[in-house]
Amino acid sequence: MRPRNRRVVVTAALTGAADSPAKSPHVPVTPQQIADDAIAAARAGAAVVHVHVRHPETGIRSRDVALYREAAGLIRASDVDVVLNLTAGMGGDLVVDAEDPLKPVDGTDLVSQHDRMPHVEELLPDIATLDCGSYNFGDGQALYVSTTDMLREGAKRFQEIGVKPELEVFDSGQLWFAKVLREEGLIDTPGLFQLCMGVPYGAPADPGLLMAMVNQLPDDAEFTSFALGRDQLPWVAQSVLLGGHARVGLEDNLYLARGVKATNAQLVERAATIIESLGSAVATPDEAREIFGLHR
Repeated sequence: MRPRNRRVVVTAALTGAADSPAKSPHVPVTPQQIADDAIAAARAGAAVVHVHVRHPETGIRSRDVALYREAAGLIRASDVDVVLNLTAGMGGDLVVDAEDPLKPVDGTDLVSQHDRMPHVEELLPDIATLDCGSYNFGDGQALYVSTTDMLREGAKRFQEIGVKPELEVFDSGQLWFAKVLREEGLIDTPGLFQLCMGVPYGAPADPGLLMAMVNQLPDDAEFTSFALGRDQLPWVAQSVLLGGHARVGLEDNLYLARGVKATNAQLVERAATIIESLGSAVATPDEAREIFGLHR
């Protein structure tokens, strides 16, 4: 069992890629809104902000480098210090025709690993995500595609440009391969793992399963964990008690309490309260850089 962290890094996952803007007015859409939420979350105690972007007019998920450039520029130009974490997981969505599985249909956004990373190459964030495997993404005909060779390519390129990969692990087999990347020298130690729980149909949000996955991590690795919806805030305690860090935000959960729509800053504030009630402290951005081995 890992010792409990005395300094806990809080990540705010600001907007994600789902259709959540239709469900809550607080989900940021434009680069300015995303940057404003990043700044508010940082002031509330988030040491790290995790950024997706959306088409400003439609709210639909986007891989547009110009949108990332604008959002990241506004965050970096602000008067707050925060660690920037950009998604590199967009471009892995495959929706197939039930009668003709070789035919992609509406909703497909499937590109090479190289084409998932141009914003990372240009903007050089502190951290970028690497989704560590393929799986059935919810019900229906949708899959997320991230092959072992794609992951090797992405990990190697992150090393070359000096960006820390956050290894997004959605199930135990993905954790196995993330450790293979490390064994092959494609992930610098200590690795940074994100244990993603409750995302259909990856690992369910079960505390016993989280403990089992934590026990499979390399001894020197750092990890964060999150769960979706109503499990998000209780999961802060689950993760901290197992020696990990915490992620909250509107990417994963829209509510502060039943029937009460949250903002990103409110979720960070609640996470900080939970962490402090467990006898730990919320890490500053500089402490997060030291803990996660960030060098820039």
